[in-house]
Amino acid sequence: MKNSTKVFAVSALAGALAACGGSGSDGGSTGQTGTVSVGLTDAPAMDLSSVHIAFNTIRLKPADGDWLEFSLEETGTLDLLTLQGGVTEPLITNEEVPAGEYEEIRLIVDTENSWVTKESEGDAQFTLAVPSGEQSGLKLKGGFVVAADTSTSFTIDFDVRKSIVDPKGNALADFMLKPVLRLVNNLEVGTLEGEVDYAQIQSVRMEGADLATCSADYEGSVYVYEGADVDPIDLNVERDGANPLMVVPVKAQDEGTLYDWTAAFLTEGLYTVSYSCQVDDNQVDDTIEFEGTQTLEVVAGETTVADPIPLQP
Repeated sequence: MKNSTKVFAVSALAGALAACGGSGSDGGSTGQTGTVSVGLTDAPAMDLSSVHIAFNTIRLKPADGDWLEFSLEETGTLDLLTLQGGVTEPLITNEEVPAGEYEEIRLIVDTENSWVTKESEGDAQFTLAVPSGEQSGLKLKGGFVVAADTSTSFTIDFDVRKSIVDPKGNALADFMLKPVLRLVNNLEVGTLEGEVDYAQIQSVRMEGADLATCSADYEGSVYVYEGADVDPIDLNVERDGANPLMVVPVKAQDEGTLYDWTAAFLTEGLYTVSYSCQVDDNQVDDTIEFEGTQTLEVVAGETTVADPIPLQP
């Protein structure tokens, strides 16, 4: 199975929030205003060739005020799998809002115009249920500040790979969206990238390793974990604080046997990355074999390049 995404970042659907305002806040509205822009980006998915979501409204909740609502009619339906590797799509741009603290973002979804397609099914279209998507919407709780007279930008990471599940027996839809979202400050994030020599890995494994779960045209994924020297595990294993933050599929370069990957919107700090050529089901515990595990440091505003996988002695 070939993953056709543009490399989840991700782990990954995601949205970018850019807020223009000052650097200080007393916890509520100051009487001053800033401008706010909101965009969308995605972390990578599995065997989905497209994920179309129709957003019709975005709502922002000030800590000391009523909901602010902005129409997204001009945005239309977005294929979230085109928004990866640091790519974002603006939803609202330079909207003036009260300066101060905000405690929640909601994205209201037009469920009738949202669907997915699967590559393994010849890009056939499947229905996508979004519980309460048209009422309360997709919720992202957690504080952020829109201050006066300065620009601040945030990104909401909307992780498709973790968010879309098979409802198994639910007659209402073929797939269901259970959103996994995170908010980061763009001034505090950097990028990881690297290469995978897939042909070399396959050659080594042909000497005796079991390739039953690794198809010839599946380039695999790089798993990204918060912290140094993390023991890599699959998406669904229960382990507090050590599950993959995102799973980034690799993509073929134009020539040769090398494949590359990019993990964007990572906050500063240490991360463990590891590669697997196997397909990881996000709803079951899989036995996944990993290659090229290494610890990398993310620096804000910079791109850190990983050692090529497999690692050289």
